Amino acid sequence: MISTALPIPTAAGALPVLGHAIPLMRDNLRFIASLRDYGPLVKIYLQPGQPTIVVNRPDLIRKMLVDLAPNLDKGRFFEKMGQVLGGDSVVTAAGAAHVRARRQLQPAFRHTEIARYVDLMREEVTRTVESWRPGQVVDVREVMVKLSLDMLVATVFSSSLDERAFHQLRRDLSIVMNGVGTRIMLPDWVEKLPLPANRRFNASRAAVRAIIGDAVDELRASGHDTGDMLSMLLRARDEETGAPMTRHQVCSEILTLAVAGTETTASVLSWILYELARNPEVEERLHGELDTVLEGRPLTFDDVGNLPFLRNVITETLRLHHTGWLVTRRTLAATRLGDWEIPAGTELAYCQHALHRDPALFPDPLRFHPDRWLDEKQVAALPEGAWIPFGAGKHKCIGDHFALTELTTAIATITRSWRLEPSTGREVRPVARATVRPSTLLMTASVRSEAGRTPA
Repeated sequence: MISTALPIPTAAGALPVLGHAIPLMRDNLRFIASLRDYGPLVKIYLQPGQPTIVVNRPDLIRKMLVDLAPNLDKGRFFEKMGQVLGGDSVVTAAGAAHVRARRQLQPAFRHTEIARYVDLMREEVTRTVESWRPGQVVDVREVMVKLSLDMLVATVFSSSLDERAFHQLRRDLSIVMNGVGTRIMLPDWVEKLPLPANRRFNASRAAVRAIIGDAVDELRASGHDTGDMLSMLLRARDEETGAPMTRHQVCSEILTLAVAGTETTASVLSWILYELARNPEVEERLHGELDTVLEGRPLTFDDVGNLPFLRNVITETLRLHHTGWLVTRRTLAATRLGDWEIPAGTELAYCQHALHRDPALFPDPLRFHPDRWLDEKQVAALPEGAWIPFGAGKHKCIGDHFALTELTTAIATITRSWRLEPSTGREVRPVARATVRPSTLLMTASVRSEAGRTPA
């Protein structure tokens, strides 16, 4: 008979008060990846005296996200994100609040709405690359952050922001995005210290919420329907009370979308461009697909589903360079997870970045190999829970189709005209902040016709 008190090991390196803060600050990705050596479950300490149980086995991760979802809330990561950003959203809310928020936001991510966003996304990408010059050294991640924010503003705000507000929003959002990951992972008392970084973060967060709030007030007062996501949020109604979303709710939803969506999209775009440059045969096949399908015309929504190789490039990037590195849940009651009894109030976590690089699941896991997704038998043989780029269960990312459309539009538009070569002498490493992103990524731009394409 299986014991109901099967022990869970504790990872080495914990210190009184600090817990595992030192190995996390020293190299958080290496530390989290090392946890699989302890077995299916392992304890780490992010807060004094409060263990977080990291789940490493894919079947247990799926059970946690899907089967046990009614007995869990979102846990410290999302709870803290809501506190840090100043309000709950569909990303951070749990229980009935999450269900209501998800139903209110779902219309903004319908197939028909995403189809309307593609032209707006493509125009922003085109505007970005038209500013490049042959031989220009591009700080890719910084440019992708700007581009991701531009695409977000175009789809969410349409013409609701003037140029001054847009530039301030972009500047302050950058500070907020950089500070969120640090605040979530460090002990709560750190953010209360009178440090310059804390003051900058608090001021920027207030500025972002004020800009969004002003846009909400102006659009609501005008009564206009601008056809953007903001208009849809203002039309949304609580299905139980019929009440519209408050100014605070709309601000929280958009701020969280901006932080989570912009940062994630920028990181994935950067990694794709990096891997294409490192793998010229993959880049050449992608060029061939784009030339054949698009035939020299701009990408439209109908093209998004007709670029299978690009889809595999994106899929393989989400595997090798997944941006999520510690996602949490919390037990609401005593819960059985596999062979273990987990007490109520226990923090659980899993790491997509480490999971998708597990050699037991993906052969040659550090190789960028889009064709691994062509082997249907191999893909079908993956254990449930081994491949979860957008999570699973009732808290699966609401914007998964939006994100894939955004990535497809951006990469197709950039790479049909430009090639980017990495600067020599610089190591590009994954760095885990709010997301797993590349360290400084400088690349030299060249017009694609100069790199071997026959001009149309």
